[in-house]
Amino acid sequence: MSRVETAAATRRALLAEAAALLESGGPAAVTLREVGARAGVSRGAPYGHFTDKEALLTAVAAQGWERLGDEMQTLKDDSALAPREALRRALLSVITLSRRSPHLYQLMFTRPVGDPEAVVRAAQRMCDHFLGIVSAVVGEEEASRHAAILLTGAHGAAGVETSGLLDTDKWRTTAEELIDILLATIAKPSRRR
Repeated sequence: MSRVETAAATRRALLAEAAALLESGGPAAVTLREVGARAGVSRGAPYGHFTDKEALLTAVAAQGWERLGDEMQTLKDDSALAPREALRRALLSVITLSRRSPHLYQLMFTRPVGDPEAVVRAAQRMCDHFLGIVSAVVGEEEASRHAAILLTGAHGAAGVETSGLLDTDKWRTTAEELIDILLATIAKPSRRR
């Protein structure tokens, strides 16, 4: 294995261990020392890839956006899916991420302390794919407005679900039902007035 390949493999291992620590105990559980130990590298190795904990967490957040972007691209490119079903699945992928990886989800939606450009690039890629999914349903002219409200609604549904408010006697609903209600608001492409 070349030096570049070894460095890339070490970085991947560090990111994987950081993500695992994040999910097991939140950002406080992530330290460069523990990440390095779990990845089986020298004490100084993590510092060769990340200047500090914030840089490491920012890279984990960017990786989370990349994975969500990959899901959006797959949905956008799946010609077997009806456009509305692709959009529903895209919105539900946001809900699923918040359920499966709540600490990562929260980190992704927090302003990064480390290199914000990496997170912005990855999040923008995801948004571009999501916009393509929305365009297939409402048309390009209306896509930006609808994409913003749909993504905001999905994020809100995820947050309210995480807080435990959705399953109370007052609301008695699910994030999936909220997504379906959001989708019903764009049943037909709207006309400009």
